[in-house]
Amino acid sequence: MGVKVTHNTAEARYEGWLDDVLAGFAEYQLTDKLVVFTHTEVDPHFEGHGVGSVIARAALDDVRDNGAGRQVLPLCPFIKGWIQRHPDYVSLVYGATPQ
Repeated sequence: MGVKVTHNTAEARYEGWLDDVLAGFAEYQLTDKLVVFTHTEVDPHFEGHGVGSVIARAALDDVRDNGAGRQVLPLCPFIKGWIQRHPDYVSLVYGATPQ
């Protein structure tokens, strides 16, 4: 399953697409210093196929590469759990202890 992730800045979310079908998204809010992930949703038809994980990785990679030094505040339980399972992303989290 090849999920393509796009950054929809107008809707303030990262979207996961399978062909022309929106399979899921991760919404965020921006501040001067933070990207606050507020909600992640995957269409029930695509749950359990890794769509959410692909979106999370792409979104966090984008923050790391293009986030203008912002840190991540994962209010969304899915994004928070994903980061906990992928410790190489913990350094992005606001308030994380530097490694």
